Amino acid sequence: MALFEIIAATVFVSLLSLVGVSLFFLRKGQLDAAMFYLISFAAGTMLGAAFFDIIPETIGGIGAPPALEFVFFGIVGTFVMEKIIHWHHHHHMDHSHEHKHPLGMLSLLGDAFHNFFDGVAIAAAFLVNAPLGITTTIAVACHEIPHELGDFSLLLYSGYRKKEAIYFNLLTALTAIAGGVLFYFFSGLVANFESYALAFAAGNFIYIASADLMPELHKEKRTRESALQLAAMLAGAAAIWLVARTLGG
Repeated sequence: MALFEIIAATVFVSLLSLVGVSLFFLRKGQLDAAMFYLISFAAGTMLGAAFFDIIPETIGGIGAPPALEFVFFGIVGTFVMEKIIHWHHHHHMDHSHEHKHPLGMLSLLGDAFHNFFDGVAIAAAFLVNAPLGITTTIAVACHEIPHELGDFSLLLYSGYRKKEAIYFNLLTALTAIAGGVLFYFFSGLVANFESYALAFAAGNFIYIASADLMPELHKEKRTRESALQLAAMLAGAAAIWLVARTLGG
């Protein structure tokens, strides 16, 4: 049953890459408005999933010190991975003024790794219990739309045609399924492996929300729009809290 849930959740998240692409065909004003709320809501869901559901669950499973240590490792590990990807991006941009395909390929590799780990996080959550799996899937899904939209834009900038960008975006999104299935079969090799992976995932969520998404929100200086951003962020966190409490009984 858990394997079926993992596959269904990761397939769902993978197909969201096509939803993100469809938003790209909106007019610029519509796209900006959609991104405005999507990023805010995604930040809220990721923080909500980390603090309201994943961290309490992992503390209950392996205790506070190991859980919080792996949350820390998740934050630092995500920083290091992102730093490596950014370094390669800048390196290729500096040495390929006209031929931008290396930048696009590096983006695809980074996206594939990111989606693979999303699959691991979803699988680890479902192996603990189904409600935690659902809230983790929601958090990943809400982040995935603006994330995939950004990757799609970068592929176009790198010289890929729209059909190529759609194809490769979907292909890298499917690595989430591989991550989920592989974790399901190998998680039994280490005791409480799913709890350690979940704690690491919580750190990953916290880093993405605070280091990647929130800085984008700080670019908005107008009072009314900033208030709407906060409302969307709180709505995302509240949605996770409500789902976690409802499903958790």
